[in-house]
Amino acid sequence: MPATMKVILSHEAAAAHWGDKALLSFRDDEARVHVTDTAALVQKAQQAGRKLDAMGIKQVALAGEDWTLESRWAFAQGFYNAKGGQQLEFGTTSPEERAELEARDRACRWVREMINGTPEDIYPAALATEAGKFLQALAPEAVSYRIYSGEQLKDLGYVGIYQVGRGSERPPTLLELDYNPTGDAGAPVAACLVGKGITFDSGGYSIKPSDGMAVMKSDMGGAATVTGALALAIQRGLGKRVKLFLCCAENLVSGHAYKLGDILTYKNGISVEVLNTDAEGRLVLADGLLAASETGAPFILDAATLTGAAKMALGRDYNAVFSMNDDLAQAMVRAARDEHEKAWHLPLEPFHVGQLSSSFADMANVHGGEGMAGASTAAAFLSRFVPDQGRAWVHMDLSASYQKNANDLWAAGGKGHGVRTIAAMLARVCEGPSA
Repeated sequence: MPATMKVILSHEAAAAHWGDKALLSFRDDEARVHVTDTAALVQKAQQAGRKLDAMGIKQVALAGEDWTLESRWAFAQGFYNAKGGQQLEFGTTSPEERAELEARDRACRWVREMINGTPEDIYPAALATEAGKFLQALAPEAVSYRIYSGEQLKDLGYVGIYQVGRGSERPPTLLELDYNPTGDAGAPVAACLVGKGITFDSGGYSIKPSDGMAVMKSDMGGAATVTGALALAIQRGLGKRVKLFLCCAENLVSGHAYKLGDILTYKNGISVEVLNTDAEGRLVLADGLLAASETGAPFILDAATLTGAAKMALGRDYNAVFSMNDDLAQAMVRAARDEHEKAWHLPLEPFHVGQLSSSFADMANVHGGEGMAGASTAAAFLSRFVPDQGRAWVHMDLSASYQKNANDLWAAGGKGHGVRTIAAMLARVCEGPSA
């Protein structure tokens, strides 16, 4: 087989001997992707990329006039697996389209590599450091960052990250990164991003079963996704100041781990009773949201692989969007649609906060009783740590950031799904008309 296979997009059906409605046909050193329904072009292109990768084909060049920007990108998303080795040439396209494709690839490939990395390699300090280095390399003059770790977090009052991570020998870590392209040290912060970076989640004393724990290297998907989103936005020319906070820890069992019944008191005075140590993501995000709130930013977005309830509601195809501001939530859904990603607005109301009652603290970290909406109450918990009752805040529960098993669109592992949505929302908030 030749070193590089040409892949041509065709709007004609494959010859009958390839099978009824065949997506692919082959001849000599080329493959043809047959898409007769242009409305299905993006999906079919991604399926074609997935099929060719599954065949073990490693080097591909897109050829012909019929590829569009989105079909090229969709093919690239499918032509991937965590073991690596794929080489893809996007083919002849305009300089603007090539720059956009390369920016997406750079951002999403980093996200997928971080999520797919082993928890031995991607531990809290490593994740924070890699994120800082990645973004600084994109804009050396505009990016600076600080990393706080271990006992330093306790001294600074970041009680959630510290308590969740203190059971591990590898200390919990907070990354505070400042992207300021204005050159003005006093420039206002236009937006903040906050990401959950649990690099491995055993569940703590509320321990997970092995099947559920096996994929918990992916529990830092929120931190990876917001980092990738900022990377894409920077490459697209983001001109306003943005701060990024990654809340990184390992949630492990040890004699020093936090326990059920512990009470955590945050910087804003809110006390939280721990009723489930496997509901740790919201505990670390609370610190990041408080830090973001202190900047005075008029827009705050957090992203996290936060609840199984969101996956039960939406599967692994859609990311869930929550906000106390319906207009802001709908703007996120529109951003996803415009970027050919999938997001769905799930309910969040003030009464959800009341379902987190505690007999010993201001609230518990999980809801009590039967029939509660787990994804909504998790979002309600976070709403206590942002200004103005959450009117300028969006929470994304990243149910679509990781594929447990390969399917016809995605390889197993990290997907980068959500990177484009958040990058687009940053552009709208920072540069465009009000959402």
